[in-house]
Amino acid sequence: MRKDIISNEMKPKKEMVRIVKNQAGEISIDPTGKKSGRGAYVSLEPAAIKKAKDKHLLDAAFGLKIADDFYDELYAYVDHQKARQELFGNQSK
Repeated sequence: MRKDIISNEMKPKKEMVRIVKNQAGEISIDPTGKKSGRGAYVSLEPAAIKKAKDKHLLDAAFGLKIADDFYDELYAYVDHQKARQELFGNQSK
């Protein structure tokens, strides 16, 4: 179980995606969940990503200004993964 930084709900790891900040201060999506660095989890809910972008919730979690482009990339990734889950179930990731 992991805590969603947007909704503060505990959810299974397979229903979430990890975002990581590496030592160089770069933010990226971590589909494997194994990249080194400070990680935070968000649920696979496109509406939650829009909320995070509007309120810049990831900025606070990582202590730096995150570009809107990253939020757009994250939204596209989450939307795609959500569609995969609906088609194939939780086995794919």
